[in-house]
Amino acid sequence: MTRRQIAFYTAFLAVLGAGWGFTQPMTKIAVSTGYQHFGLVFWQMVIGAVFMTVINTFRRKRLPIRRPYLWLYLLLALIGTIIPNTAGYQAAVWLPSGVLSLLLSIVPMFAFPIALAMGLDRFSIRRMGGLAFGLAGVLVLVVPGSDLSGSLPAFWIFVALIAGLCYALEGNIVAKWGILDLDAFQVLQGASVTGALIILPVAIATGQFIDPAPPLDAAQMALLASSVVHVLVYSGYMWLVGRAGAVFAVQVSYLVTGFGLIWAKIILSEAYAPTLWIALAMMFAGLYLVQPRPKAALAQVDPISDTDS
Repeated sequence: MTRRQIAFYTAFLAVLGAGWGFTQPMTKIAVSTGYQHFGLVFWQMVIGAVFMTVINTFRRKRLPIRRPYLWLYLLLALIGTIIPNTAGYQAAVWLPSGVLSLLLSIVPMFAFPIALAMGLDRFSIRRMGGLAFGLAGVLVLVVPGSDLSGSLPAFWIFVALIAGLCYALEGNIVAKWGILDLDAFQVLQGASVTGALIILPVAIATGQFIDPAPPLDAAQMALLASSVVHVLVYSGYMWLVGRAGAVFAVQVSYLVTGFGLIWAKIILSEAYAPTLWIALAMMFAGLYLVQPRPKAALAQVDPISDTDS
C-alpha cells in the first residue's frame, strides 16, 4: 500500500472502531428502562434484516432458501446473535458499559484455543502467552480484594464472556466449513431473518415483547441507533478486509475497546477504578501477542461477530 492508502485505511479503521465502540453505551441505555433480552434481540435482528435486505436489493443479490443455506443461517443466528446477545443484554444490566467494551478484546484470545482444538492453527508460545495475559486481565476484574471486585459481580462478568466465546466459535466454524457460495452481506441478512423468526415467539411467550409504538423512548432509540450503526460499520469492515487485508482490519479490536471506554465516559459519565486500566493494559498486551501473522486467516481472530450489535 502507498502512504496515502495507509493513511486513508487507518482513518477508516478508526471510524469503524468508534462506531462499534458507540454501540456499547447504547446497549447499556437499551436495558436501562426494564426492557429484557429476548425483546431487544428480536428488534435488533429485525432492524438488521431490514437494512441488509435493502442493501442486498441494491446489490441485486438474492437470498437462497434451500436446506443447506437454512442450516447455515440457523447456526450463525444462534451463535452469532441469539446466544451472545441474550447473555450480553443481561450482563449489561449489571456491568458498566466500559467493562463490556473491555471484555470484547478477549474474543481473539478465545479464538486461538478453539482454532487449536479444531485443527485450524498450530501451537505458539507467543500466542499462548497472549491468551495468558488476556485471562489475567479478566482475573484482575473479579479477584477478591481488587478495587473493582467489590462493585463488579463476577457472575455477570463470566456471563458477558459468553458473547466473546460465541463470536470466537463462530469465526472458527466459518474458517473451517465456510459460508457456501454466499458473501458476508447475504449471510448477515439470512441469519438476521432466521433469528428474528426464532426469537419472536420466545419474546411473546416470556412477556418480553417490546411494543415499538411511537413516540419511541430513550431505550428504543438507543437500540435503533445501535442496530443501524452496527450494520453500517460491519459493511465497512468487510469492505476494508477486501481492500487492506484481514491482518490490518483485525486491529479494530483495540479501537473498539478504546472507543467503548471513551463513549461510556462521554455519554454515561462512567468513572473507573485504577484496577480497570491495569486490566486494560493486560488485555491489550494479550491482544498484541495473540494477533495472527500476516498469512493467518481472518476468521480465526474475527473480533466482532457478523451478527453482533
